[in-house]
Amino acid sequence: MMGIGRASAVIAAGTLVSRLTGLLRAVVLVAAIGSVGKASDAFAVANQLPNSIYQVISAGVLTGVIVPQVVRASAQKDGGHAFLAKLLTLGTIIVGSITLVATIGAPLLIDLYAPGFGPEQSALAVRFAYWCVPQLFFYGMFALLGEILNARRVFGPYAWAPIINNIVSIAGFALFMVLFGQSRAGLDGWSTEMITLLAGAATLGVVAQTVVLLLFWRRIGIPLRLDFQWRGMGLGHMGKLAFWTFLTTLAGQVVGLVQSRVITPASGENASVAASQYTWLVFMVAYSTIVLAIGTPYFTRISEHAAAEKHEDLRETARQAIRILGLLVIVATAAIAVASVPAARIFSSSADEAVLIAPVLLAYLVSLLPLAVLFIVQRTFYAYGDARTPFVYTLIQAALLVVLTLVVAVTTPLEQRAAMVALAQSVASTVQTVIAAVMLRRKFGSFGLGGTMLALGRFVLLAIPAAGAGWGLFLLMGSVDGWMLGGMLQGALGAALIAGVTGIVFVALLALFRVPELTTAIRMLRRR
Repeated sequence: MMGIGRASAVIAAGTLVSRLTGLLRAVVLVAAIGSVGKASDAFAVANQLPNSIYQVISAGVLTGVIVPQVVRASAQKDGGHAFLAKLLTLGTIIVGSITLVATIGAPLLIDLYAPGFGPEQSALAVRFAYWCVPQLFFYGMFALLGEILNARRVFGPYAWAPIINNIVSIAGFALFMVLFGQSRAGLDGWSTEMITLLAGAATLGVVAQTVVLLLFWRRIGIPLRLDFQWRGMGLGHMGKLAFWTFLTTLAGQVVGLVQSRVITPASGENASVAASQYTWLVFMVAYSTIVLAIGTPYFTRISEHAAAEKHEDLRETARQAIRILGLLVIVATAAIAVASVPAARIFSSSADEAVLIAPVLLAYLVSLLPLAVLFIVQRTFYAYGDARTPFVYTLIQAALLVVLTLVVAVTTPLEQRAAMVALAQSVASTVQTVIAAVMLRRKFGSFGLGGTMLALGRFVLLAIPAAGAGWGLFLLMGSVDGWMLGGMLQGALGAALIAGVTGIVFVALLALFRVPELTTAIRMLRRR
């Protein structure tokens, strides 16, 4: 059994290494096929297809339904092993069937997500998709096994296994460059061997991380067997929860579809699908390392409090989680924002491209704090077995985002479209978080979030001078004409230096004003 401090440290370490190797993976991929170009956007759309469908399965059904159910099943005499065997069997059949249908329908999916592609670019994307879409099965099984391990307080393997994925992909992309050269951003000369190596390496990495998780699964003593006797495992109750969580995530994917259709016409000379994905990857370094790493153990404890009907303990855990998450994501937002141009240089072929991509990253960062708060609020609903309310406020967010994205499509020039779509997403996410917090209070009573929001406001005020220090360093180093934009490596070093200065100043201000959450955060990390 792990406490929150140790569990958070294990997940944070694994997630940080995973995200850093993921950044390296992206850098190697950019070196191979670029970040602004028709081939890079064709691969980006094809490789995103399994992720989009997987999000419906993982975030919608697994996270919202499996964790609370496994927590309850673990109290059974056999430790829930019979339940887990049935669950694993059912999940394998469902994910396998969806993967088969999606692979067969790859051409239709490409047409659906990228209507702005021309015939040659679309044909290349379809050929990539036949190799990439099968990732869906392994993503689904990885998520199913990982969420079960998380619910049983075994957090390490799920956080660390994706590193294998990144290593395998990096090796494959590097071999691609050795055999076929670099910067293959154009549509000319793509042979079957090139497509197989590039897309096959991406898929082989996902297979590898799933195999690693299976090895850990067996080592911790949970039987790995199939059981088709599903009667009595509570499918009716789980089905009701899954129905609403499925619709919740499906609404988000419909939005993603609209966004893709709006952004893809910009492919070629402007920031488009690939650039959006790379900036989202930078955003997810902060979100995953902080929100998922610290929030996941908190979710397990919130689920335990809900199952034991310890409502006041649950409220206090939720408040503490939001304060700690807020403290960390605010400094991350400030640091990445002022380092956005050097950070964008890591995923671009020139300083001009970095300046073009940086606004997309800034637009995404607007939603980092709201999404951190939403993580805890939404999982509190799940812990109480309420999946319908998250669907309601997510549907509102999805409708708003669709409207904003369509407005962007008709009012924004192609060169600004990716950034404005990202900003629309951040605005809609902020509105969603406010609505979710109001609904939480109306359904389960006051959580004392007013005081928590005031604490977050104080953190924001302290982050402003910290960001000023980081921005001042960027200007001192020559701004866009300085050494930080001289190459990918210089961009990485410059971004790290700016972020480090911002973080140091922020922590110093927290200590100066004796902010109590700083002590709590430090204590949590020291519990390791």
